[in-house]
Amino acid sequence: MKKSLFFCLFTGLTLSSSAAEKALLAIPDATIYEHKLDSAPGSPWKAAKGKWELVQGVMRGSELPEDKHGAVTRLPNKLQDFIIEFEFKLEGARSISLSINAVKDHMARIAITSKSVTVQRDDNDHEGPDKSVIFARLPADFSPGTWHKVRLEMVGDVMLGQVDDLVAWGSSDLFKTPKMAPGFTVGGQSADFRNLSIREASLNPAWESVKATLPEPGSKVAPGQTKAAAKGKGNGKGKGKKKATE
Repeated sequence: MKKSLFFCLFTGLTLSSSAAEKALLAIPDATIYEHKLDSAPGSPWKAAKGKWELVQGVMRGSELPEDKHGAVTRLPNKLQDFIIEFEFKLEGARSISLSINAVKDHMARIAITSKSVTVQRDDNDHEGPDKSVIFARLPADFSPGTWHKVRLEMVGDVMLGQVDDLVAWGSSDLFKTPKMAPGFTVGGQSADFRNLSIREASLNPAWESVKATLPEPGSKVAPGQTKAAAKGKGNGKGKGKKKATE
């Protein structure tokens, strides 16, 4: 009995320690939305572009050539400080992203191709002087048909993006404004998504220590990004205000 109790206590301490070690920018709190994405896409999701369907038990997004725009689907949620996690699998798509909108226009995204992960603040006024800011573009190697995990944390004026073991962060005053309509985008044919969760979050008390172990924003920008990815084409980014919330 004592051995069993000791084992349980030891296991609990190990799990707690492990969870603490994984904390980056944010500490998770109450769940806002959670879904395995294992049913046919429908409410509350709103598909603005492309084809969204259930394929082999997961949600698949595909760009439609006639749209001349990446596939886009979003949730209606208004967010403050949060953590979003999900898994993706490339099934021929040239790019995907997890995109967050501002009240008007875009705010931030994690953009992914088979060879790169880009964490960025988006252009927030496509017809004005504002420009996107790339915090990091990290080389990657995502083979078709393999699942990978994405995590986006936003607290205050800071965002942190993580794809598998690749991590980058950046800050902007724009992030202090209301965050809207989290969603997926797909450029090309096709990509799968599963196991989505959105949780409220608070600042990790150890964030300053964690930040010291991560690359400074702008210090890791790998070459070789395609022009389409750089401009947000196929990632749900429109050319003008009419597409600002897609």
